[in-house]
Amino acid sequence: MADEKITGAGYVDVTNTDSKELNEKIAVLDLYRPFPINEEIPYEDNILTIIAVLTGVVLGSLVNASNLYLGLKTGFTFSSTLFSAIFGYGIIKSFSKWTPGVPILGSAFGPQENVIIQAAATGAGGIAGIFVAGLPAMYKLNLLSTDPKQDIGRIFTITIICSFFGLFFVTPLRRFFVIQVSRELRLMFPTPTATALTIWTMHASATGAKEAMSKLKAIGIAFTGALCHRVASYYAVGIMSDWHVFTWFYIWSGYTNWALNIENWGWYIEWTPAFIGSRMLIGLNSAISMFVGSVLAWGVIGPLLVHYGTCIGKEAGGDDPRWAPLMSFTSLKNIGTGTPSPRHWLLWPGVMIMVCASLAELFTQYKIIACSGLQTQAQKRGKSIAFLEKHASKHRNANIMWIVSLIVTIVIAMIICQLQWQMNPGLTILACLLGFFFSFLCVQIGAVTDQTPLTAASKASQLVFGGATAGHVYSIMHAQKLNLIAGGIASGSADIAPRMFVLFTSAYPCIIHPDEYDHCAFLAPSVSAWAAVAQAVTQPKIPIPLSSGIFSCVMGGVAVVQVVIRHFYLVSPREKYRAYLPNWGAIALSFVIPVPVFTNATLIGAIIAALWTKYKPKSFELYGYAVAAGLLAGEGMGGVIGAILQLTGVSGDIYGTQIGCPALSC
Repeated sequence: MADEKITGAGYVDVTNTDSKELNEKIAVLDLYRPFPINEEIPYEDNILTIIAVLTGVVLGSLVNASNLYLGLKTGFTFSSTLFSAIFGYGIIKSFSKWTPGVPILGSAFGPQENVIIQAAATGAGGIAGIFVAGLPAMYKLNLLSTDPKQDIGRIFTITIICSFFGLFFVTPLRRFFVIQVSRELRLMFPTPTATALTIWTMHASATGAKEAMSKLKAIGIAFTGALCHRVASYYAVGIMSDWHVFTWFYIWSGYTNWALNIENWGWYIEWTPAFIGSRMLIGLNSAISMFVGSVLAWGVIGPLLVHYGTCIGKEAGGDDPRWAPLMSFTSLKNIGTGTPSPRHWLLWPGVMIMVCASLAELFTQYKIIACSGLQTQAQKRGKSIAFLEKHASKHRNANIMWIVSLIVTIVIAMIICQLQWQMNPGLTILACLLGFFFSFLCVQIGAVTDQTPLTAASKASQLVFGGATAGHVYSIMHAQKLNLIAGGIASGSADIAPRMFVLFTSAYPCIIHPDEYDHCAFLAPSVSAWAAVAQAVTQPKIPIPLSSGIFSCVMGGVAVVQVVIRHFYLVSPREKYRAYLPNWGAIALSFVIPVPVFTNATLIGAIIAALWTKYKPKSFELYGYAVAAGLLAGEGMGGVIGAILQLTGVSGDIYGTQIGCPALSC
């Protein structure tokens, strides 16, 4: 892999007269090892500066607001690393000119201080499922008060628990995933790798500084363009954003049903800058795998299930007889009380595939996992075993700080969960253990698809927790509340989002009370999935359709078989064929996502990056990452502005048009 050209996901080609030497250095970088320190860069004696931390927090907070919008709209959130690295560079460079020689504020700004910026931004900007799924799901099930403002204290405390728990147990796992097994598992981490290379090149030389300003300009233009597009699209969503092509055919053909039958399954194009931008970084294999998964789930399996009566949809056309054939197949209401929807049926195979593929990948690395532990014991006795060193890198003793901090966090979590959520300490410990276990799944799939599958991890943890609470004297509502809190802890870490959550739920009450509204601007797929699973696993008999369970086991087995073939058969001369294998983690994501529109955007973004890389490689390596980061943050901030417009009564649903939308509703 050291000499592999990672086009669009890590290989930087800046060949020109001024940067030939820099390009030669980058061309031989091993992307699975720490980058070498450039000796030409001044030594940074103080990288943890106030200005770096503050800059990172401010930029991360912007992404935080963006993520809340994007998470509620699509079920996905995105990293702030690339956006903050480039914008932070411009801010600190400017500030360094104004305050030369002031160490506490910033002096010789270099790559390490830039890393501090993106680290602080990641802490402030990362948002997990609890604010775009678990917490609103509680309101949907009437498990909390009617207004999040009344629960702000409990919201803050559960945020703190998730944040520190995720921080203290995930950080030590870095050595295993990033240092020890990333090469064997081909964990590229697209956005972090792009961020690292961007920082490395921006600080490499005078040419790097010039290119950094070009990147800054590109990210600014992309950010502004995406923001303006998102805000303007509120007033003409069917024209500027959502292209319901088959609805157009339905109207133009005189309301014949064939076109609307395709529309019913979510096959339309959404020009979402965030998704298109983020998918420019993952590569064609993952994008094509996601698209194939959508075709399989929402173009083949779903229609067949409905055709043979295994699943049903619900009418969505309203009272207009012209739109009577309009159907929705994504409902998760009343699970276990009747024939399931295709979304409910497909949810379980998606979770099973992710879990099986991830665990199979880890088990194939048994030598590295086992040898790491054995090598540690050997080193404690002053011995060195060559065989172990071959399969495991040198192991440093775990920093006691992480262990002590983790124990303290778990104890505090036990106290808070008992006092505020009536969750006994044993269940809190179980939730923490599940969080540790499913972090392996999230890291593995996120490192390849650039999207952490928190929804799938939480579903699996909810299933386990449902079994743990079964047979106890909990009421149904109390069991559901415990299930959602446990899923929130197990699915990762949260951050400073409570106030933004209150803003969005105030502007769009349909997020937490969807049954009271005919239409909602937010699909909130994760909210429905979390609520549905909480309802399902707290019933006396978990209502997973038998056919779905059988299919889940079969597909999980297929994913495991491919992992085995990849690691033990496609080796040496046959290793070149690995690139053609489908990515089962990406396919599984398409089963979990309720409509294929986002995988369509994924494929569009990957194709744009592939064509841009092929015909203008220098241009892509200079501007591609910056444009992607700008598109991500720009659309998210446009969503925040949309919430403000909604609160002030000048939103698109009042002054805009729904022309081009099915039944005049997008």
